[in-house]
Amino acid sequence: MPLQTFRYAACGGFNTVLDITLFFFSYNYILLKSPLLVAELTISAHIAAFLMSFIITFPIGFYLSRYVVFQVTSVTKRKQLGKYFIVVLFCLVLNYLCLKFFVDSLGWYPTPSKIATTFFVVVFSYLSQKNFTFTAKQ
Repeated sequence: MPLQTFRYAACGGFNTVLDITLFFFSYNYILLKSPLLVAELTISAHIAAFLMSFIITFPIGFYLSRYVVFQVTSVTKRKQLGKYFIVVLFCLVLNYLCLKFFVDSLGWYPTPSKIATTFFVVVFSYLSQKNFTFTAKQ
């Protein structure tokens, strides 16, 4: 296994476990499985928990990717952060759509749905980060 792939797996694994743990605790113990009311908007508990965990794991994921996984790069930190944010926005949409599908359409429990969603997002994220965000000069 290439070193970069190993580092991505280790850092991504850590951040993924953190994400799922934060999701679980947010959903079950902070939100108490109840929708979140923000002004006139009602956010379902599983989507609110996903957003809460994202706020913490986004910066951690960026710094692990920049300084541990993709150390050789031709892009400045500012540009990387912008590119990273674009990829993460796509990951957010993918997370949202998968969670809505698994929980609301299939009736799965939220935490297993989050775990299943993570598998799809990790593959997309790795390929996007490697080939777009943290590209190295050839």
